[in-house]
Amino acid sequence: MKKKVAIAMSGGVDSATAAAWLVDQGHEVIGLTMQLWDHGEQLAPSSRTCCATEDLYDARQVAQRLDIPFYVINLEEQFRKAVVDDFISSYAAGQTPNPCVRCNQKLKFETLLDKALGLGVDYLATGHYAIKKEDDNGHPLLYKGADPFKDQSYFLFATTLAQLCNLQFPLGGMTKDETRNLANRFNLHLAEKRESQDVCFVPDGDYRSFFQREGSTAVTPGLIVDLEGNVLGEHKGVGNHTIGQRKGLGISAPDPLYVVKIIAEKNQLVVGPQSALYGDKLTIKDLNWLSRKGLDEPREIQAKIRYASQPVPATISPSSEVSCADLKFDQPQKSITPGQACVLYEGDRVLGGGWIC
Repeated sequence: MKKKVAIAMSGGVDSATAAAWLVDQGHEVIGLTMQLWDHGEQLAPSSRTCCATEDLYDARQVAQRLDIPFYVINLEEQFRKAVVDDFISSYAAGQTPNPCVRCNQKLKFETLLDKALGLGVDYLATGHYAIKKEDDNGHPLLYKGADPFKDQSYFLFATTLAQLCNLQFPLGGMTKDETRNLANRFNLHLAEKRESQDVCFVPDGDYRSFFQREGSTAVTPGLIVDLEGNVLGEHKGVGNHTIGQRKGLGISAPDPLYVVKIIAEKNQLVVGPQSALYGDKLTIKDLNWLSRKGLDEPREIQAKIRYASQPVPATISPSSEVSCADLKFDQPQKSITPGQACVLYEGDRVLGGGWIC
């Protein structure tokens, strides 16, 4: 059945191909691009980021090529508050945030989806590699993308069931190579465009300079101590470090030392041996549960604590704290990092997730 669909166009090959595929299927398509960040002089000519100025032009060119309406929606103020400010404050608090998940959660699937529905569309489509299905009662379910090397379901855990009803992921059943082949078939000029890299508002990857420009306490020097509290050296700011880091500490020791804890209130890095990085428990806050059966008792699931890792067996249990849950791994895991997402799976199905605290 032909639908009226808005497509979130980032200027990359994935969203462009999704747009072309929707047009090819006969749907009435509208292109939407979010203007999120004014890079100004920060943006180097060679930078490849999802929000770079040239990406906006690429998205517009694709829309012209497909002969579809195209709108740029300025969300710079909302992006600053929901994503950038959160990124800065999280690092200052000794956490390692994931701004891409926050952007999907707060901008793409809240603000942009609302604006798309205001245009009278049936769905908002994106170029994510994830699969949406429905159960026997027509309720939406979220699954991993078919390509294990490109699956992006980890970044979508915060999408609510209500939002999923109005979302589509046209590329979910494809591999990246199949997407590029489709882009060539549709004569899209960016068929071989490189992947987005780095955080879009820190295109050069220089977090320290970014925090300095923002006046963040994340670059305030402090002490490096061992597990017993002995001072080993000085760091240049907790924003330069994350759990599990070994390089760049500027200290010497007979055996390798790793960041095992960040105590933001003392502005301290705690370092220790690799064995100190392992733990089997964590608490999840702001849990988004994508199963209509509530989490009212312990449940065996698989959990993923970083995008590049594989889901591992664990048990999740309801917590006495609102919107929280307790998780225990079957086997200890390395570098459990506050601020990162913990995403929950049952096989290929996404059950939800939250933030490690």
